[in-house]
This record gives sequence, structure tokens and C-alpha cells, in this order.
Amino acid sequence: MSRSRQDRDVGNSRRPLGRVGATLVGVALIAGIAAILIPFRARTSTATDALALVVPVVVAAWAGGRIAAVLTAATAAVTLEVFFLPPYNTFKLDLVDDAVALGVFTAVALAVGTLVALEGERRLLAEQRAAEIEELYEQQRHLLDAQARLAEESAYFQRLGDDRSALLRSVSHDLRTPLVTIKAVTSDLRDGPHYDDKVRDELLDLVGDEAERLDRLVANLLSLSRIEAGSLTPERQAVPLDELLTDRVRKLNRVLRNVRVQVDVPFTLPLADADYTLVDQVVTNLLENAARHSPDGGTVRVRAREHDGWIEVVVADQGPGVDPADRDRIFEPFRRGEGSTSSGVGLAICRAIVEAHGGSIAVQAGDGAPAASAGHQGAAFVFTLPVHRS
Repeated sequence: MSRSRQDRDVGNSRRPLGRVGATLVGVALIAGIAAILIPFRARTSTATDALALVVPVVVAAWAGGRIAAVLTAATAAVTLEVFFLPPYNTFKLDLVDDAVALGVFTAVALAVGTLVALEGERRLLAEQRAAEIEELYEQQRHLLDAQARLAEESAYFQRLGDDRSALLRSVSHDLRTPLVTIKAVTSDLRDGPHYDDKVRDELLDLVGDEAERLDRLVANLLSLSRIEAGSLTPERQAVPLDELLTDRVRKLNRVLRNVRVQVDVPFTLPLADADYTLVDQVVTNLLENAARHSPDGGTVRVRAREHDGWIEVVVADQGPGVDPADRDRIFEPFRRGEGSTSSGVGLAICRAIVEAHGGSIAVQAGDGAPAASAGHQGAAFVFTLPVHRS
């Protein structure tokens, strides 16, 4: 079937009444008009009657198309000849003028009906084209949305693959280092020469340090898995931060052995509304990070203050600092600062824990010291926790 034939069929199928319905309406209108005009046909002109009978043809053409218009025009011509051209109520014409009038009426009715039908078809086809174009645009939008989703999923899986690779590299390195140390010390203690008590204690302390390091790494990885699973929910309680900070510095004394640690917490500091274990993990990661980046003999400062219902905790070092371009990136999993040898998960865990408490964490330049070491601008990690309301 040709396109023009399809267009005509579609146009006709979308008519308000269809061919049959429009024809019936046209015939009904002709009957009604005839019933109204027949009593007055002796006093009205043929032109008036003919014009009135053209109206049903126009209606049929608009509602049903050309076929309905032709059928209605034929009916109107017959009605004009039988009821409005003398002799009335017969198919006989006495005058040539009447025959000409009937022919002209038929031609005009067919022409008007055809023109109206064609205009209606063009309008319907234009609406159809507009609907098809809109549908194509909608399909294009759906395709673009689907393409964007696929791109996002592809990027997500790419990041997931990169994170897994980074995790494997990090775990293999961070687990291997303390395990190698522990294995070497234990083998040396078992097979090596006899050590005096002082050396033996130092070696055992080294084993203990590496075991604690492994424990902290495993704790971070477990916390990371909880964060990714969306199951990190703090068990809030009243937490005395002065005790927590002091206790954590004491327990990390061997990690912090090459730096000086200053803790500045006023005795009036209110209790924090937090999960003790999770906050302890945040402080542990920040202190270990500060010790790792500070020069030997440098100072690590731990400070806590209350501001407008929030407790602000600062852990500052005298290390090389953090490049401003990396200050947001270092809080992403497996993203390390330049020259860092950490696993790349500690700061990400810190941010997740602090944000789970409703607080925030950021890194700033400077360690707050009167005079930092030459060439070291330092970095200050600042996080906030809500004050406990009794």
C-alpha cells in the first residue's frame, strides 16, 4: 500500500464519526432541513433551499471524509430535485433552469464537500505527523536516558573494579608487612641465639605492635564493609571525650613514640552524643595518620572545644600537609595522599562514622603550632560531634 493511500486511510479512520456515521448524520440533517423548509418552499427561492442543503454536505465531509460527503451530496441533490423543484414530490423537471440549477447544486455540493474533506484530512494527517514526531522525540529521550544509565552503571562497575583492585593491593601490602615482621621475630626467638630479657621484651613488644596494627587494619576493613552495606548505625551514649582522647593516646604510645603528643581538652567540655567504639576508631585513624606524616620529633596536637551545641575535635600534625586539590579526594575509599603508604581506607571510614553522627570532617592547612618545622606546613583534621542532651 502506498504512503498516500495509508495517509488517507488513517485520516478517514480518525474522523469524529467515521464514514457511515457521518453519512447518517448528513442524511438526518437533510431530512430535518427539508422538513423545516418544505412548508415555505413556495415563498423561498431555489438558491436559498440549495444553500441550506449544502450545510449537511459540509458537516458530513468534516465528520466522515470524502465518501460521506459524496453520499450526502447525492442525497441533498435528490432532496432538492424532489421537494424543492417543481413539480414537487416527483423526479420530473419542467424547466431547463431547474435542471441547470440541480446540476450546479450537485457540482457545488460535491466540490465543497471534497474541499472540506481534503482540508480535514490534511489537518488530521498533520496531527498524526506531530504525534509521530513527539513519539520519536520521546523514544529518543528514553534512549538517551537509557544510555546515560548504562554509562553510569559502567562507570560504577569501573570504580568498583578499581576499588577492588586497590583493596587487594592495599590488603596484600598492609597485611604482608606486619605478618613478615611477626614471622621474622618469632622465628628469630625460636631459632636464634639466646637474648637477654631487655632484647626479648623489645622483640615481643614489636610483635605486639604489629599484631595491634593488624587488628586496626581488620577493624577498618570490617567497618568499610558495614559502610558499603549501609548498616553502619551508631549506638549513641554519653561519651566523655577527654577520657577517650587521653586513653587512645596512651594505648597508641608505641605508634606515637617518635612524636610528641599534646592533648588540650578543657575540663568543662560537655559529653558527646556518640558511639564510643566508633569515635575511638576515628581518633585512632587520625592519630596514626598524624604519626605517619609527622617528622621525627614533631608535635601532634589534639584539641577539643564546644561550639553552639557541637564538639569540635582537631588532630593536627607538622607533616607536609595536604594539597588543596586533594582535600576532598583523600576522604574517598582507597584514595591516598601523595607519598602516603597507608591502606587508603582510614579517612574514608572516619568521614562515614562522623557523618553517621550528623557531624562533618575536613582537613585544613596548618598545625596550629607557633612555628612549624621548616618546609612542613602541617595538616589539621577537624571533625564535629553533637553534644549529649540529658
